[in-house]
Amino acid sequence: QVQLVESGGGLVQAGGSLTLSCEAVGRIFSIIYMRWYRQAPGNQRELVATFTSGGNTDYAESVKGRFTVLRDYNKNILYLQMNSLKPEDTAVYYCNAGGRTTAVSTFLEWGQGTQVTVSS
Repeated sequence: QVQLVESGGGLVQAGGSLTLSCEAVGRIFSIIYMRWYRQAPGNQRELVATFTSGGNTDYAESVKGRFTVLRDYNKNILYLQMNSLKPEDTAVYYCNAGGRTTAVSTFLEWGQGTQVTVSS
């Protein structure tokens, strides 16, 4: 069983910064990718950033240049550094990860979500 534990959300003024973290715990053989999604009220969940096992990263156009994903391989933690935050970044942010629990078994899990609110 693999769980994703998120932390770091909160309230910040526009232009400020926050860092979210997502720790994957449990029986993990390998992690293929870790992602951050977000969902604002009334909107669909959207992909914000991806970090692959090869170290490749990808970002939504709306956050490029402002958000950065970093991975602590030793602790299986994915960070999302968010700078120059805008009110439109307000959403519940979810961590998502896929990988293997054994050489032949896979996992795909979501975190519980953490609220980020940016005031104008």
